[in-house]
Amino acid sequence: MKNVLKIIGVLVLAFIGYVAYMVLNPVSPKETVSYSSEISNLEVVYSRPYKKDRLIFGSEEDGALVPFGKYWRTGANAATTFETSSDILFNGEALSAGKYALFTFPYEDRWTVALSSESDVFFAIAQPDPKLDVLKTEVPVKYSKNPIEQFKIEFSKDSIAVNMNLMWDKVSVSIPLE
Repeated sequence: MKNVLKIIGVLVLAFIGYVAYMVLNPVSPKETVSYSSEISNLEVVYSRPYKKDRLIFGSEEDGALVPFGKYWRTGANAATTFETSSDILFNGEALSAGKYALFTFPYEDRWTVALSSESDVFFAIAQPDPKLDVLKTEVPVKYSKNPIEQFKIEFSKDSIAVNMNLMWDKVSVSIPLE
């Protein structure tokens, strides 16, 4: 009986060690990016998966990790969140201050970007509920010759607006925020 308890104790400790390692060193590390101006404070929290020689965007038949026209939680692990401290225009559409889950539906020439009121979904395994979408908009896709190994979201400023840029592999989209 003592040997069985020792074996169970070792297994429990090994499991706890594994979970602690995965939390401290995730395969897709968590990132927070923010942008502050006199108008609003913006923040995105997301996990950054790697390309690792995989086909990222493409057809489901070709084995793409993110198939065209299919729901993507826009990162890995927990659902990506977008938060604004004040009302803004999100790609020209009114968005109230708050915290939202950011989902995308990539296509070859455009992405549909959806913001959901259900922002605290941990693993986001289930499909989002479209009834909870507060905004849905489309943005054009830009392609580059140089692939980006790790998924990245960043803010940039131009003469018209702040842009939230989503980039991975040879694909990028920019969402103007005013």
